[in-house]
Amino acid sequence: MATIFPNGFVWGAATASYQIEGAANEDGRGESIWDRFSHTPGNVLNGDTGDVADDHYHRWPQDVALMQSLGLKAYRFSIAWPRVIPDGIGAVNAAGLDFYDRLVDGLLAAGIEPFVTLYHWDLPQALQDRGGWPNRDSVAWFADYVAVVSRRLSDRVRYWITHNEPWVVAFVGHLMGVHAPGMRDPKAALQAAHHLLLSHGQAVSILRRNGNGAQVGITLNLSWVDPASDRPADIEAARRQDGYVNRMFLDPVFKGSYPSDFMELCGDLAPRIEEGDLQQISAPIDFLGVNYYSRSVVADDPNIPILRARAVLPPEAEYTEMGWEVYPEGLYRLLRRLQEDYAPGALYITENGAAFADRVEDGRVHDERRVAYLREHFAAAWRAIQEGVPLRGYFVWSLLDNFEWAYGYSKRFGIVYVDYATQERILKDSALFYRDVIAANGLP
Repeated sequence: MATIFPNGFVWGAATASYQIEGAANEDGRGESIWDRFSHTPGNVLNGDTGDVADDHYHRWPQDVALMQSLGLKAYRFSIAWPRVIPDGIGAVNAAGLDFYDRLVDGLLAAGIEPFVTLYHWDLPQALQDRGGWPNRDSVAWFADYVAVVSRRLSDRVRYWITHNEPWVVAFVGHLMGVHAPGMRDPKAALQAAHHLLLSHGQAVSILRRNGNGAQVGITLNLSWVDPASDRPADIEAARRQDGYVNRMFLDPVFKGSYPSDFMELCGDLAPRIEEGDLQQISAPIDFLGVNYYSRSVVADDPNIPILRARAVLPPEAEYTEMGWEVYPEGLYRLLRRLQEDYAPGALYITENGAAFADRVEDGRVHDERRVAYLREHFAAAWRAIQEGVPLRGYFVWSLLDNFEWAYGYSKRFGIVYVDYATQERILKDSALFYRDVIAANGLP
């Protein structure tokens, strides 16, 4: 049976503003928490920052032409809040909005559908100074920003994503401290998670009001969770991990409630929830964006606070440069699980990809392992579609090699190689493979 995807299936690629734009101090852009974090010694590998990144701010016409050459049907990018409202609230920076205006027009002229992510982690530093996401005022700050952007772009942008990976924002940024703003406060992390979800709910209604037939969703990083053994203790640990990574965000969005077992684990650390919050968070959405990279395998470990779950690395598995197991079966199982437990109206894989140690040889980048990774994950997604999962599109992460957060420029996820010294773009073999997939609307 040929692996052909449904007519109209959306093949795209994704990026994020701080990771590619550069121009950190140009045209009135304000400081973001990632500017502050990356410029603080010890936070990012090699002292790297996003000051220049891929210089996409200046080179976007070239990048759009590159997307068009690959046949991309859609491009998922994020808006930099401090580029649009430098202080987070108050005065709007016309030059910042103009940049996204030009980008959207350029994409549409190239026949590429823009998918806009409103928040991909670059909170204005001025708002962090006021307490950031743990402060309930953040919900109103975000609402004002969403209103500004959607009023400007909603005549041409149909697809809107409120937040990218609120789990990462809350827990990697506020609990583990390895992402901006670099906090290690479990209570603040859980409160930030609640406010991120609440601000999502408010944004949904604003986008519906400002957008003519807007399609609105949220992107969550989700993982298939397996116990390390069939021991009851490990099975329970997997259940706890699933509550922390998956159900903590899926349940309020789709069911209007937080998972009771996870909230019990949190105890006094649980977020403060006001009347009406969960009703707002569960405002109906048009699609769920799924970022999938790997599965979680966990064992019970009483020495780990709250979760009592320890990550286990299967010894026979293949791993990417990030140390993540290559496990396409997890994508298939996750998509089936989402359909069965949450019944979303539509799903998009908004990120999937892998970092490998790419090298340029005779002007080419032969990234066979990434080609195999993508092929296997496309096949897993196709299987899910055959079984009735409403998957409408697939965005490869990432279009370009870029600033990989705390790893700086040491990890390459792109299907396009970027020479950071010269800003030359080189199509990797994975880009050429993807071009053929898009042309065939299936696996060649």
